[in-house]
Amino acid sequence: MTITVLETYRAMRDILRAPAPERPGLLRAMLEPAAGMYRYFPGEVDLVAMHRAGSGFPLDRDEARCREALEVLHEADAWGRIERALGDAIAVQLAATPGITVPDLTVLIVLGDPGDAHFMGPALGMTANGSVSGYLFLNFWPYPENLARLEATAVHELNHNLRYAPGGVEWNPATVTVGEQIVSEGLADAFARQLYGDELGYARMGVPLLHDDAVFAKVVSGLGVTGMENFAAWVHGDATAVRYGGTPVGLPTGAGYAAGNRLVDAYLAATGRTAAQALLVSSREVIDTALTRIP
Repeated sequence: MTITVLETYRAMRDILRAPAPERPGLLRAMLEPAAGMYRYFPGEVDLVAMHRAGSGFPLDRDEARCREALEVLHEADAWGRIERALGDAIAVQLAATPGITVPDLTVLIVLGDPGDAHFMGPALGMTANGSVSGYLFLNFWPYPENLARLEATAVHELNHNLRYAPGGVEWNPATVTVGEQIVSEGLADAFARQLYGDELGYARMGVPLLHDDAVFAKVVSGLGVTGMENFAAWVHGDATAVRYGGTPVGLPTGAGYAAGNRLVDAYLAATGRTAAQALLVSSREVIDTALTRIP
């Protein structure tokens, strides 16, 4: 098993200094080593278009602001901290579940878009994806809160990657439920909290809703919903659903993360397991056990 944290700092610095017509080509070259994260997409993927859709740094504005933010990420040793955190987390996970598959990891760290109101506001300057085995995507704006959570964010996404690695939990887009996504977010947060504590381990967007019983009940009502196009509203909330063309369901930002943490914490309390030990537990078991303990 190898961890390859792509050297995107210098690449992004060069892109942001390059003449505007050259930037798309340079960006495409930077992203190409991580193109495998889109292997389940139909047809050929335009990496530059995906970068824009994912709130990556702009190619035609805000150069000075982005250059300054990039240096903040670099001075915070984002690349080194994330690589070390992943190595440490894998060791913890293997001690708890020695038989799992740990794929070779390619990690793409990208600066976010300061002109994207949703990214900078409801998303709190961070988007990430660890669902495709072998790849982690981490997109940051260097708010102080995000810099403090670099390690926790990386191991959260690692938890997803290991849960859905070959031999782990199957992710079938045709049958996967909101419940699986909600539980996976709760497990990933619980793993980050196991390693870094509650102050840093929670995904920030879910924290304000952790004790909101009405939001929890609403999310629970949708756990059986299928169809990946519906997940944004139930997991991230209505604002994210609207941003990506989905249908609102009446949930605030971070609702699914808050509910997932409550379900997983109730399950772990009932079973005495750690988050690492629960990596491959079925979402059905988590939900059924948790709902007998939560009023």
